[in-house]
Order: sequence, then C-alpha cells, then structure tokens
Amino acid sequence: MTKTTLIALAFVALAGAAFAQQSGIKRTPLQKVEFPDGFVTISGLAELPAGGSIGRHTHPGIETGYLLEGEAVMSIDGQADKHLKAGDSYAIPAGVVHDARVHGDKGAKVLAVWVVDKTKPLATPAP
Repeated sequence: MTKTTLIALAFVALAGAAFAQQSGIKRTPLQKVEFPDGFVTISGLAELPAGGSIGRHTHPGIETGYLLEGEAVMSIDGQADKHLKAGDSYAIPAGVVHDARVHGDKGAKVLAVWVVDKTKPLATPAP
C-alpha cells in the first residue's frame, strides 16, 4: 500500500464508528506506522468546538495526548475527572472507557497518539 492510502485508512479509523456522529469535530491524520509487532501506532490532531465532546469509547491499546490549545475535561472510568489546559498531557490505558469534552467558551485542539492492536478497530463506542 502507498503511504497516501495508509494515511487515508488511518483517517477512516480515526473517524470511525465511535466518533461518526460527533458534529463540528475536525480530525487530521498525521501518521500511521505498523510498530511494534502486531500493533499500529497512529497519530492525529482533533479540533473540538466549544462545548464539543468526543463521546464515551475505548481503544484496543493505549492513547496518549497533549492539549495544544484550549481547555478540556478528560473523564477516564475509575479515575477522577482531569481538567486539562494547553500544555497538559494525558494517558489512557488500553480498553478503559473515556471521554473528553471542551471546557470554557473556546474550542480545543489535541495531538493524540494511539498504539493499538492492528487487528481491531481504533475505537469502539461505550455506553
């Protein structure tokens, strides 16, 4: 597959079922690398409007991220909500239900990296 095809597939995964109905969210895939063995590492940008939310979901691997702009509340099941501001980072363990919602009257921009099982969808909706 060409690099362009892989990036397009990463975008499809990034904008998959868990996020399909979230309006106003702009997603930009940056890179997809099949590493380590059996996994794929995907990086991307997400821009959320004021009041926006990703929606509760899980990943078949870890997610780490860095808030580039704005403020957000990260809800990770089993943990207290975390208020994030530009410059803060976060980590979400594999398979843990989580959500992020914009805090304040401005939008937010996040750089996220997923290291996930390459045989599974990037994200799965959660109740």
